[in-house]
Amino acid sequence: MSSRTAARTATRTAAGATALAALLTLTACEGGDDAAVGSGIAAIGGLEGGSGNGGDGGNAKKGNGLGFKGLTKAGSMAEAARIINGYTKCDRISSTKSDSSSSDSDPDAKYDSKTYSVTERGYCGRRNVTTIFMIKDPKVFQAAFKAEVEKDHANGKGGNINSGPIIGQDFAMGSESSDAMAALLAPGSGMLLLNCHPGFNPPSGFRKEPSLVKGCILTDYYKD
Repeated sequence: MSSRTAARTATRTAAGATALAALLTLTACEGGDDAAVGSGIAAIGGLEGGSGNGGDGGNAKKGNGLGFKGLTKAGSMAEAARIINGYTKCDRISSTKSDSSSSDSDPDAKYDSKTYSVTERGYCGRRNVTTIFMIKDPKVFQAAFKAEVEKDHANGKGGNINSGPIIGQDFAMGSESSDAMAALLAPGSGMLLLNCHPGFNPPSGFRKEPSLVKGCILTDYYKD
């Protein structure tokens, strides 16, 4: 093996080791594949954790310019699960979560038909749970999520400003897996992330389109 080839091999090996170390660090922070790090909108909406500041993100691209009207529509829980399964594992949908035996122990219970216009909840995934909410009135849902974000900011719990639920026209979802969240924002998925955090400012080149509620935007940018 020439010295130049050996150098290239060593460089690739070092890069692989660095990537593996980063992955292990992320897994440790999230509690591993078998750990439940949260549930529902509160966990995936970034209402717990760090905070940040930013500008208006005016340099973000507009995408197709259709905003909410450009999102995919499921029509049923089964179809929503099929859409999601095209991008991340969601092949066994259930109407109940295995570790939630009552409304008192279920953190998703507050996302109800009255406040959030949620008509049905579904769960899929074996190690990292993905939660799906079917929504009757998307504007009511978005307004309720915005109010929750504002309440947390007022209480000093700004949370991760680069996160939120991923939505279609009539459903929303979140996952305990950051990889699943990122996969669902792939180009052409028909889904975008609802971000209602003040000061959210994605890097240039990411979409920033209006949602149905003033103060919230739809974006394909997500960072755990």
